Order: sequence, then C-alpha cells, then structure tokens
Amino acid sequence: MTKLLEIKDLHVAIDGKEILKGVNLTMRSGEVHALMGPNGSGKSTLSYAIAGHPNYEVTSGEVLLDGQDILELEADERAKAGLFLAFQYPTSIPGVTVANFLRHAVTNVRNPGRKEGEDLVPMRDFRKELRAEMDELGMDPDFARRYLNEGFSGGEKKRAEVLQLAMLRPAFAILDETDSGLDIDAVRVVSEGVNKVAAKVGTGVLVITHYQRILTYIKPQFVHILYGGKIVEDGGPELVDTLEREGYDWVRAKYPNDAKAEDALSV
Repeated sequence: MTKLLEIKDLHVAIDGKEILKGVNLTMRSGEVHALMGPNGSGKSTLSYAIAGHPNYEVTSGEVLLDGQDILELEADERAKAGLFLAFQYPTSIPGVTVANFLRHAVTNVRNPGRKEGEDLVPMRDFRKELRAEMDELGMDPDFARRYLNEGFSGGEKKRAEVLQLAMLRPAFAILDETDSGLDIDAVRVVSEGVNKVAAKVGTGVLVITHYQRILTYIKPQFVHILYGGKIVEDGGPELVDTLEREGYDWVRAKYPNDAKAEDALSV
C-alpha cells in the first residue's frame, strides 16, 4: 500500500530566527528524492523539524503522513508512525550495545501501544532477524556487541544507521548528509546498504546532501534545490548534473531575492 508524506508551506524558526520560509514537498513510499542546497540553506533544519527536534519551532505549515499531521506528535511517536532520521553526526551511547538498543527500538516501533516494563521482542526471534539483516548488509556479527557508536569510525556510525533502518522498516527515511565525513569507499558501502533496505521494504528515501557523489549510488528520481529557506527548483537527475557542472551560482543569479535571504541565514 502506497504511503504519502506531504510537507505543506512549512515555516521553521530557531531562537526566533526564521530558517524555513514555506517549504513544499510530497513523497510517496518507494520513491527516492534528493534535497540539495548550499550551506545555510536550511536542509538539516528541515530534517530535524520533521523528526521533532524540540529546538526547532514550527511557526506554520503542516507535515502530513497519510493525512495525519505529525507535528502534533512527540519525536518517538513520529518514529512509531513510520519516520526515520539518519543523523549527520550520530550520538554515541556508552554502555548500550547495538543489539540492546535495536531490540528496544524495534519493540517500541512495532508495538506502538507498548508500556514501559512490558515484554520486548522475544530474544530468539530478534537475534535471528538481526543476524539475517547483518549478513545481508555484510556486517561482522561482533558489531552488534559493541556499544552504540562508541569508538566507531565515521563509516561504522553510518553503517549502524543503515542497520537501524533495516530493522525498523520505516515508511520514510531522511538521510541527513549521510555522506559527511566518509571516504568514497565508505560512501559506496553505506549507499549499497540503503539501496538494499529501500528495495526490500519499499521505504521512501529523502537524501539530503551538498554533493553529487552519494547520488552516484543512491539514484534519485526527484531532485529539489533548497535555497533561502525555500525549495526553488524541482526536477529529475539532470539537476544533479547541472549542480556538478555549475555549482550554485546559477541558482543565486536566478533567485536574487532568495540570495539575500541566504546571506542573512549565513550570518
């Protein structure tokens, strides 16, 4: 069954400063979208606002998941509704293993009505599923026994995010600059993992990035350029090629009023 994520005229502020100034974007499950734009354009702000970060104030607009306005939900409730955010800088959690973290996360996402203290997913079933997903992603079984992101390389942190994606099976996944800090080999490995999960589950994917290289592996059907707090261009993969050749100078020239807004955001 096709699911729908609709962002309608979204305005978001941080510390009273407006960053997003009316973002509109529609995604369906199974689709791959890329959101590109220069530093300070509001890309990460959009991802955090959708996910429910408390520091990002939605001043107007809607984010609808199958018609439900998820802006009324807490961050954990949005995850249970089918949203997933892969962080640009994943946080380490000393003392909590990858397996233990995932068992709790999987239980709560698949059983949204669960109360604290109620049974988790049976250990035998969980281990079997986790092992199968790790095998498919080419991950060492010992990875599950390590503390989440503690001492992980950049590539290991991003692979841990892909494993979470595989286990949680969200309707929509937002990848916030997943290629940040990765060498080309790590970008390829992480991208292949995302592609496997998306194809298997039918997850809709929004790839947020500055650069073309990750889009060599995660191929978008739809490309959007965010500039001055708004999406100013929509198109297909040809937009990626244009940005690779020309950078953002043509965007600045085409949208001079938004260029002023962009400069203000960068101050």
